[in-house]
Formats: sequence, C-alpha cells, structure tokens
Amino acid sequence: MNGYTEEPYYIRSLNMTIKKICCIGAGYVGGPTCSVIAYKCPKIQVTVVDISKERIAQWNSDKLPIFEPGLEDIVKECRGRNLYFSADVDTGIREADLIIISVNTPTKMYGLGKGRAADLKYIEASARRIAEVSQKSKIVVEKSTVPVKAAESITNILKANVKPGVKYQVLSNPEFLAEGTAINDLLYPDRVLIGGEQSLEGHEAVEALSFVYQNWVPKEKIITMNTWSSELSKLAANAFLAQKISSINAMSAVCEATGADVNEVAHAIGTDSRIGNKFLKASVGFGGSCFQKDVLNLVYLCECLNLHEVAVYWQQVITINEYQRRRFSNRIIECLFNTVTNKKIAIFGFAFKKDTGDTRESAAIYISKYLMEEGANVRVYDPKVEKDQIILEMTHPNICEDKERVRELLTVSEDPYVAATGTHALVICTEWDEFVTLDYKKIYDSMLKPAFVFDGRLILNHQELIDIGFHVETIGKRLNRGSVYRPASST
Repeated sequence: MNGYTEEPYYIRSLNMTIKKICCIGAGYVGGPTCSVIAYKCPKIQVTVVDISKERIAQWNSDKLPIFEPGLEDIVKECRGRNLYFSADVDTGIREADLIIISVNTPTKMYGLGKGRAADLKYIEASARRIAEVSQKSKIVVEKSTVPVKAAESITNILKANVKPGVKYQVLSNPEFLAEGTAINDLLYPDRVLIGGEQSLEGHEAVEALSFVYQNWVPKEKIITMNTWSSELSKLAANAFLAQKISSINAMSAVCEATGADVNEVAHAIGTDSRIGNKFLKASVGFGGSCFQKDVLNLVYLCECLNLHEVAVYWQQVITINEYQRRRFSNRIIECLFNTVTNKKIAIFGFAFKKDTGDTRESAAIYISKYLMEEGANVRVYDPKVEKDQIILEMTHPNICEDKERVRELLTVSEDPYVAATGTHALVICTEWDEFVTLDYKKIYDSMLKPAFVFDGRLILNHQELIDIGFHVETIGKRLNRGSVYRPASST
C-alpha cells in the first residue's frame, strides 16, 4: 500500500479521525520518524515540536541537526507541504489528533536507580503539557524508550487532569531504528509494534495508529499486543542484540589467547540459522544511545522485581562491553612499550558507528579517555562529528575531572593525514568506509617509527599494512608478523 487512503480511520470512542499528528521531541527518533510518516501519508499534517528553538531552526535549515542517509531528501520534499518543525509546542499539541512523545529518557545520574534506571522527567513533563493545553480528545503514543508500566504513568497523569469532554488513549509504539540505516528501517521495517489498553476504546486507538502505518507497511508486519508487552519487547530486543555483541567480543579475547581468528569463528557460528550472522562483528564494543541505556534499564527492572539472578545476567552484558574497551586500551599502552606519556596517538572515528554523527557512548570516548589518563596526546579525526561535539563529550563530568588537562591533550583535526602526522600510533575506532581507502603508505611515511596501527573495527587489510612497514594489532586474532613488542602479561 502506498499513499494515504481516501477515508481515514474513524475512532468512535474519541469522535475523530487522524488528520494532524504532533511529535514532541525533534531528536534522533522524532525527526526521522515523522519525516517518513509525512512522506508516506501526504494527507496527514505532521508537526514536530521541541522547546529548543536552536534545534528547530536547524530542522528548518539546509543543514539538519542529525546525519542519516536519505533523511535530507525526504525532509526537503515534505517540509512546508505537510511536514513542519516548530518551537510552538502548545499549538502543536492543541491542534493534533495524535501526539507522539519522542523525548529523551537518559539514564538517571542521581537518586534511586542512579546509573541504571531511566529518567522519565521529560516524559512526565510532556504528559502534563498535553493535559494542560488539550481541548479535545487525543491518542497519545509513547515512542521514547521507557521502562515497563511507563504508559500507565502517562495515563494516570492525563486522567488526573482531564477536562470535560476530553478523552485520551495511550499507546506504546516503540522504535527499532539503527542509526545509519534509520530511514531504510522506517521505510521497510521488520515489524511495527503497537500496544494498547485491552478494552474496546484501546483496540480502536490501536487500529487507528495501525491504519496510519498501513499506508506503507504490510498489515502482517504490524503486531498488536497489550501495552506492557510492547514496552518490554523494546528493552528485550536491544538487550538481546547487545548480548550478541558482548558474546562475540568475549570470544575475541579467547581467540587472541589461543590463536583462533574471531572472524572465522563468527562466520562458522553465523551460518547456523538458529544464531544468524548479524551482530557477530567483534570490535572495541557497542555504543549509541540505546543499548547500554536499555540493558541497564532492564537490570534495574529485574532488581525492582527481586529477580536478582536475572539482573546479574544482563549486567554482565555491560561488564563485557566495558572490559573490551579497557582491554583494547591496555593493549595499545603495552604495545607502545608500556607508556604513552607525551606520545601522540591518532584516533580515527569518534561516532559510535559509521553513517551517523551520534557520539553517545562511543567507544572512541573511552579509548581516548584511558589514553589521556596515561598522558597521551590524542588527535581525533571523524568525517561527520563536529569539533565542538568531540570536545563536549571529552570534557563531560562523567568522563573527565580536569577539563583544562583534556584541552591540553586533545586535538581535533579536519584531515586524517594531518591527524596522523608525527604520531606513534593510529587507532581505528569507527568503521567509516573512508578509512579503508586512505593512502596508508603516505600515513606511514608521516608517522614516527616504529609506526603502529590498532584496528578496533577489523576493517583494514592487515597484510598490506604489514608490508608497508606498520606493526599491526587488531581485535580477535594474532597476526603472523608486524609487532615489535609483545607483552608477556595478558590484558
């Protein structure tokens, strides 16, 4: 099905059809999701609102606030036609038939659940704003990643502040976007989950949202369920994917110790249809806004439910991820003759993965942090991440205690060859395609000798690098030659 149907779904219990959608939150989820909805449903007016006037201005400019392949083309086609970005939050809420809550739900850094629980202050603020300004009935869709029973909290806030003649139905519609492929994920989703209240009114609201998606998503791929199952499915999906990454990274350590090749092991087990070959790429660890946050959220949920053993199991997924980052950093230090003080090290890639400018929980942050703690001068190059964002991440209170020292040791370069000049080592932290095609002979000639390459993403031709003269270290396998120093102790 393609293009909006002539007769929108009529919701009897709310006495309306969905003609206008408002999304609260113009971030990595809200912006792309609503752009695709506008693109596929030209007869629905879609407005994305945010309290940040600066972010809204970026969405209305030629340089969007986020980079996603294909996003810019869709925004340019729909913006001003049926897609709008506005800082007028109240008007957007007031006029909408359906409201999508897509605000940030960071991990709490204070109080109960510190370091694990989701901070729902923006979710609550959105619910209260909806209740305050709404003058007609609405469907409220929770799209932010939230703990189980969050929809119940939204419902309670709306019902406690309801106005005469105004009714609400709260749905759970979690996102399953992978940054770098978000537009493709939205256009061709594996599935769309919609959870709602198990009542006649709830079923009607679920059917109405399903009707919107059916403009481009086959009906058999739209899965409906109760609200709590929908919320838990989101956490479970990310936990399973993160567990798969931590599992292959744990095996990479075994491979290095035994002489096995983690790529060969991953291929062997990935051909088993019960396991599958996705998310079996060993690396310096996973990052991004979702995996760590959602797994920690699941850990906290299990602890609150007194499921101690289950909480410990999922916590180990995070522990292995942290271990992999530290293990790789220690290997850099040991190979550079057990000291990196005053040595120059180039970090190639700061985004947590290729094809995105998102740096949240990036492995490069922690690799750079550990090296600078040892006194290394770190030079960072990334083709999409802005200098200010890199400095902001590295001077965050959770990462450093001395901002001035970080500024002294950190250099951000706009050219990979400049970043590598005069360095002792080059560290690949993001799998950008650009890094595969660089002139490594030119880079080698500009570096101090012995020149090291640490491939944390397994993307380079290691034999070619060795033939050039590099001493190459990588994840999950031993190389036959190229290392001038091999520490006796295990990392």
